[in-house]
Parts: sequence; C-alpha cells; structure tokens
Amino acid sequence: MLIAQITDIHLGFDPGNPDETNRVRLDAVLDVLTRGPNRPDLLIATGDIADRGDRDSYLRLRELFARCPFPVWPSIGNHDRRADFLACFAGLEGGDGFVQYTVELPELRLVTIDTLEEGRHGGAFCARRAAWLDAVLAKAAVKPTYIVMHHPPFESGIDWMNTHPGEPWIETFAEVVRRHPQVRGLICGHLHRAVTAAWEGRTVAVCSSTAPQVSLDLRPIDAEQPDDRAMIVAEDPGYALHRWNGRELVSFHDRAGAPATLARYDARMQGLIRDLKAERPGEGGGPHI
Repeated sequence: MLIAQITDIHLGFDPGNPDETNRVRLDAVLDVLTRGPNRPDLLIATGDIADRGDRDSYLRLRELFARCPFPVWPSIGNHDRRADFLACFAGLEGGDGFVQYTVELPELRLVTIDTLEEGRHGGAFCARRAAWLDAVLAKAAVKPTYIVMHHPPFESGIDWMNTHPGEPWIETFAEVVRRHPQVRGLICGHLHRAVTAAWEGRTVAVCSSTAPQVSLDLRPIDAEQPDDRAMIVAEDPGYALHRWNGRELVSFHDRAGAPATLARYDARMQGLIRDLKAERPGEGGGPHI
C-alpha cells in the first residue's frame, strides 16, 4: 500500500491567473505521481489547499483531483474555509460542520481531523471534535491507525511557524490519542518543510509543500525588529510517499525536480543487486552467524 501526500498547495494565491506559480508547482507533483514509478494507491492533501479559501479555487482543485488515476482525499488547514470547502467536496463532514472522516484501507485506517479555527493561523481542536475522534477510534481499537491533520502538535523550532506546547488544543487532542494505542502516528502539513518528530510516543511525519517552502532558519525571531532573513524560498515542489509494508508506515520525502542520474541498473550494477538480495532471509541468504 502506497499513500502519497501533498500539502499547502495555496491555489489562488494569484487570483484570476490560471497559470499561477502554485498551480504550475502542483501540476509538476501530480505529473510525477501519475507517471510513476511510484504511482500511489491514494493521495491525501493535508490542508491549505486554497490560499484564500474561495470556492473558485476549490472547484479548480476538484477538477484537477478528478483527473488523477487514484482517489484523492483533501483535508482542511488555516487558509481554508469550511463552507466553500464542503460545498465543493461533499461527504467529508463528520458532524457539527467539521471536516473529519475516515478512510478504511485493508490493513490500516486513516482518520482525518479538522484543526482549523477561522481567523487564526495556528491550530485548534475543541471538545466536540475530540468527542468525534474518540468515538471513531473506539470503533476499531486494534487496527493500525494514522491521524491525518494540518497542524503538527509539536514545537518545530522555526520560530515564526512554531506551535507552543502549552496551547490548550494540543492537550485536548493528546488526551484522546493517549486512550488509543492503535494510533501509530500522525501525518501533517503546515510547516512547508519535511520534518519528523516524536510526540506522545508516536511518529509525526510532516510533508513539504507543493507551494514555495519556508526557509530553514532555526534562530529566534523578534516581532519588533525585522532582520532581513529569508522567510519563503523557491525550492522544487515537495511531496511524500508513505509505504505500508505490512508492519509499519515508512515515509519518504521527495521533490518534483529532475535530479541528475549518476548510476543505472545495468550489467555493471547487477552483481551488487544480487549480493544485496542474497543477504536477506527468504531471498537466497540469511543472517551471518
């Protein structure tokens, strides 16, 4: 099972321009995922899919996603707006108007939650959303489960994008997660960079954005004193591949650019491949004793 992830598309940043940069960057990633060699079984889009939360951008995204040769499951971030999102992506409301739903796969579950508080950049997770999540997780207490959400619940160190560990929503969310050991990890966006962290005994995988990325600068930032640091940079658009191997989810992070090929699998490399595979149990070899 191969699950692709894109995040922070920010379509509509340049309103009225069908060839806006964020659309071109998104197209490049979707082209890579469609052409392969790693064509996924499904694609999740983890929030901030529209820059201004407008219906026109959601309709354009819906059209793009419909062309994909795999199902696409979008979720909501702080730039999104629920009313227009739900008007364009029907059937993703879990109750009380929040964008929360489950994707049942043969060997695992994806549970998508809504961390949007309109008018706020950071995350939110109220008692009503927590009650929904608690009930959904209780229905499959053994099946390996990953929670899909926009805002990571940890402090990243990119000061202006940080989530403070004392924010009340984090404890509300954590209380639910602690009750359900089948939750193996979280899949997030928001930071516009690939980041991995341990949180509450789970692995959190944060995907880079298809839109331009946040600069990797871990120095403190002074809200009263601009220092001319880089904040947004135009690295190649990013995406993630989460591979379920039957035991755990393994996450890869890649970009849509075309790197130079330094070696190919030809006759010169065949001996190496044979040796590597022969060392593995069940593939002609076994452990050295």
